[in-house]
Amino acid sequence: MNTSSDNQPARRPLLPWLIAALVGCIVPAGVLAMAGDARTTAPVFAVGLMGAGMIPAAIAGRFRVGVIAALLNGAGLVLLALALGLPAFGDPLAAVLAAVIASTSFAARGSLFALSAAPRGWWVALAIVAGEAAVLLTAIAMPGAWPGWVLALLPAQWATIALQSALTGTGTRLAAAALIALAGTAAATALVTRLWPRRWPYLVMFTTWAGLSALVWEAMA
Repeated sequence: MNTSSDNQPARRPLLPWLIAALVGCIVPAGVLAMAGDARTTAPVFAVGLMGAGMIPAAIAGRFRVGVIAALLNGAGLVLLALALGLPAFGDPLAAVLAAVIASTSFAARGSLFALSAAPRGWWVALAIVAGEAAVLLTAIAMPGAWPGWVLALLPAQWATIALQSALTGTGTRLAAAALIALAGTAAATALVTRLWPRRWPYLVMFTTWAGLSALVWEAMA
């Protein structure tokens, strides 16, 4: 997938890249190492993919940068998890599929922020990643703190569902709904990016997000 921003040169200060590395790589790796709990693996992987996909794409203004960064980060987190003795993915092919689709979806959002909120698009991406990460971590620490419908709204939760299914080899119906949601929002976001600066496609994107959130919520019920 190419976006209109793929032809723009990436000239950004060092600070955004350092923050992207901190949020997408260092913090998830630290949480994984300190928690040492299999329950945290899927959410941490999801947040890592989101941070490493969305923020670099927003900084560089290039979709492919986000996808590559997210996949490399995901591979690094897998190696770390194995080194820590955490359970390996029970279905590696499903894990790869989930990682690719999630990375695509997150990078698409980041490249859109590079257009719609330049030069502060990466700040928008950072805020979204931090917000969704906070909700997921709260849900792990305090089960029931968030109603299910709130979690169903979050793409990070969709990625968590798909990755958790790949870890355990169960919940294929719910995982399928999550992957459809991630792929659908990626397509809708790409449409908005391609038609920029027209604003009407935003209605398509938000309608798609709401409908796919309902799909995940129904599958979770």
